[in-house]
Amino acid sequence: MDFQKALLDVDKSLSTDEVEALSFLCTDILSRKPASLDCASSLFSLLMKEDHLSAGNPQLLVELLLTIQRPVILQNIKLSFQLPSPSTLISPYRKLLYRLSEQITEEELGEMKFLLKDVPRRKLEQKSTLGVFLELEHLDLINESSLEYLETLFKSVCPVLNEDIRLYRKGKPFKIIDINQMRNMTCLFQTPRINTLNIPLLKGVCVIVDNFDFSKSYHKLNNREGSKFDRDALKEVFQWLGYEMYTYLDYNAAQIKSLFACIGQQDHSQYDSLVCCILSHGMEGKVYGVDGNLVEIKLLIECINGEKCPSLIEKPKMLFIQACQGCKQQYPVHPDGIEDETTRISADAKVVDVRSPVIADLLVGMSTVPDHVSFRDKLCGTWYIQSLCKNLVKYVPRRVDLVSILTKVNFDVSSMTDASRLKKQMPQPAFSLRKRVVFPVPEKPPPEIGALTKDNP
Repeated sequence: MDFQKALLDVDKSLSTDEVEALSFLCTDILSRKPASLDCASSLFSLLMKEDHLSAGNPQLLVELLLTIQRPVILQNIKLSFQLPSPSTLISPYRKLLYRLSEQITEEELGEMKFLLKDVPRRKLEQKSTLGVFLELEHLDLINESSLEYLETLFKSVCPVLNEDIRLYRKGKPFKIIDINQMRNMTCLFQTPRINTLNIPLLKGVCVIVDNFDFSKSYHKLNNREGSKFDRDALKEVFQWLGYEMYTYLDYNAAQIKSLFACIGQQDHSQYDSLVCCILSHGMEGKVYGVDGNLVEIKLLIECINGEKCPSLIEKPKMLFIQACQGCKQQYPVHPDGIEDETTRISADAKVVDVRSPVIADLLVGMSTVPDHVSFRDKLCGTWYIQSLCKNLVKYVPRRVDLVSILTKVNFDVSSMTDASRLKKQMPQPAFSLRKRVVFPVPEKPPPEIGALTKDNP
């Protein structure tokens, strides 16, 4: 009865898409291919009927939930089990197709369906990516030893996916992390690393440097009114995502350098990612300390590269910078921190252009394109940071990857303006990520971030 109740709890915790994924992963295990299932309980009944699942042998359930990135369910139902060995119950071929499906966007799925001339259109309607894969198998276009058809398709739709197929052909073994490493999860690569399953890993650190008070700067730089709203929003959102928060206020240039050097010297082996946020004025390729001295962004990035910080190798390093990158504008504004006392909208300063990857697995979210200003609302915060936080809250629960979220931020911020409708801004993410980054959905409800509008950013 306890095991049956545990299975029922699992069923209630799974979405329709996740039930489909479990059914797909069990296709080669069951003697007959499972038909469309409305609930996980039906699948579990089939597995138990064929002696693949029982109270004394729950290993298949464990492996299924780990594969679809739901280890928290295992913690909740408190089953006694051992982690699957490298010789797993689910075929590597099924896991490969599942991982590929998790990386294909809705737009890419539409492109795939358009290119599939060998499959009748009526059979593709309303099909998920996994459903499309099953149709290709039914027509004998793909199988565990023949994936050339899929590779040709991916060349036109998403070529990076062929790297997973290449690794599959090399027979790379899968390794499952210890169950203790599933607690306090925050960030993962949606594409699995070599020799790993696509499962959540440990939490990361989020560092915020908020420079507000420039009264002692030897340059004419105004205080960054409204920056507190950005700091609070970032703290709420990344705490919600599970990060350990560290906030530093009004740091001079030397302190900023020392802080990043310290970050690079720390052992991040127990973490799976790093987030740093800098809110300040700046100049081309640099940010200001509150003393008016400049810090090169490239030097800060070097502190967290693989050479200086080996424990961050192959881990996503995310740097979000709120500052201008120059003084250019399409319409009259007041750049370089010189504020118009009659308006709420002010400009910050400049930031480095890292469009060419400096290190692997780095993402720099910049508030504006090179040589242009970015804007800050004294009563609401900056257009960029507020939009970033709002979209993280909106799209993380939908399991949208970070680069796609930043694309939505680009759209939102580019649509904003002030009351005069003269000021515009265009953010620019730059990255050397080799895999998509996705945040697991937190169990806690999301924080409320102030709504932004075109007339009241």
